[in-house]
Amino acid sequence: MSDLSRLSLNTATAKHATLAECTSACAEAGLGWIGPWRDRIQGVGNDEAARIISEAGLKASTVCRGGFLTGTDADSLPGAIAENTRALEEAAAVGASELVMVVGGLPTGDKDIVAARQRVADRLGDLVSIARDHGVRLALEPMHPLFTADRGVLTTLGQSLDMAAPFSPDVVGVVVDTYHVWWDPQARESIARAGREGRISSYQICDWILPLAAETLNSRGFPGDGYIDFPTITQ
Repeated sequence: MSDLSRLSLNTATAKHATLAECTSACAEAGLGWIGPWRDRIQGVGNDEAARIISEAGLKASTVCRGGFLTGTDADSLPGAIAENTRALEEAAAVGASELVMVVGGLPTGDKDIVAARQRVADRLGDLVSIARDHGVRLALEPMHPLFTADRGVLTTLGQSLDMAAPFSPDVVGVVVDTYHVWWDPQARESIARAGREGRISSYQICDWILPLAAETLNSRGFPGDGYIDFPTITQ
């Protein structure tokens, strides 16, 4: 691949670099985009983050992350709406059209995963008008089943597409993250469906390596070093 201008760096890849350092590295390497996490934006403020990205000659592909919609306590609904509204404001400020949504796992002591998924659906309904007002799409990211309990009760791309189906594709999309979907026997069909429905918000690449780290998210690897068949998934 000679033209890297379509690629975006997710700033979580460079956890110890500032937003300015990340954008500089992207520009030097010929990437055209950057996907800032909210901590990088909040560290300098919305306006300064937008300036840093723009002056590097980049655009923001996504902002990570919104979500965590499964809480059950009395404050969880207004708190989730308020926090996701702030995330949408940050995405809009830096010009990102997609807010990646890690929907949340099971609250402590709660084992009703069906009810948790219903809360996600209900709270998406509360957020879609806010997202539309900001010109930002809510991008549902299915998580590998290892993360169901604490991070995401949506575990397959097909399940995420079903969750998105009641809403317009311009306001609710899905993330195809190879780390989370490579194992899914229905991945091929689900990716094709997502394309037909116009819901692919982001395509993320990183490899699955062994042995798994104690903090499993740190088991992500450089593409080609692990077990994921990138050519097949990409095609």
